[in-house]
Amino acid sequence: QLLLVESGGGLVQPGGSLRLSCTESKVKLDSYAIGWFRQAPGKEREDVSCISSRGWINYQDSVKGRFTISRDNAKNTVYLQMNSLKPEDTGVYYCAAKFFSAGCPSLAMDYWGKGTLVTISS
Repeated sequence: QLLLVESGGGLVQPGGSLRLSCTESKVKLDSYAIGWFRQAPGKEREDVSCISSRGWINYQDSVKGRFTISRDNAKNTVYLQMNSLKPEDTGVYYCAAKFFSAGCPSLAMDYWGKGTLVTISS
């Protein structure tokens, strides 16, 4: 059983940056694919980025070139560095884990965090 905890959300002006963290205090995450997902108000949850257990990475088209996913196994943490933020990036960001997976299918992730709110507004 994983207990994923997201942090790093907040209120930022357009063009600003945030770094989200996803961590687990007891179970090593390096054997899990970790995905970042987001849900904007009134909209369905969408994929943002995924890093597989082997380090393969993918991004949603709208965040390519602006967001970077990475993992620090020593800190048991997966990060989402978000730059050049836009109002449409606003939403609750969730991390989720799937054991030994090459991808992050949103309907088949094994564990979810409770989310962290990101608000992009001037």
